[in-house]
Amino acid sequence: MQRIKSLYIIILTTLIFASCKDDSKVTQDINTNGVVSTFYFIRHAEKDRTDPENVDPELNQRGLGRAMHWAEILKDVDLDIIYTTDYERTSMTAAPTAVKKELDVKYYEPQNVNIEQFKKDNLGKNVLVVGHSNTTPDFVNQMIGIDLYYEMDDTDNGSLFIVQIVGQQATSQRLHINCNCPKER
Repeated sequence: MQRIKSLYIIILTTLIFASCKDDSKVTQDINTNGVVSTFYFIRHAEKDRTDPENVDPELNQRGLGRAMHWAEILKDVDLDIIYTTDYERTSMTAAPTAVKKELDVKYYEPQNVNIEQFKKDNLGKNVLVVGHSNTTPDFVNQMIGIDLYYEMDDTDNGSLFIVQIVGQQATSQRLHINCNCPKER
């Protein structure tokens, strides 16, 4: 009789702990399901191509104008953080927005981004990510979980990818922003 009581207590205790564990998971899912994270992905603005040997050129005059234009476009977005690769052209593209928003820029290496950790680190935030023609679409694809976007044309400095994640559901859109910036002479 004592063994049956002990067995009954063990089974009951196991069921109670198991149900508590499941309840906490449900609560955790409910708490993150309503959280909205929004990511704005852009490619660096037009770079100076006068020296083909320079692997890290700055922006040209048109690119500086576009960087200022991005800051104006994003002026009403309450950005929490700005990420950029460690290149002159990406840093210079992010700079006007960072100054206007009074935000420091964090550097990232596209090939070393852990997407799930990136999403967790930026949960509930509005994030600007400045990259390159070959890295930006790939980053967006990883964020949304499908291969929807392809490497950008080398002349495309005006695409804005917006990724919004609510819980585990990701949506994206691509906008083309024209810039009436002065052309190079």
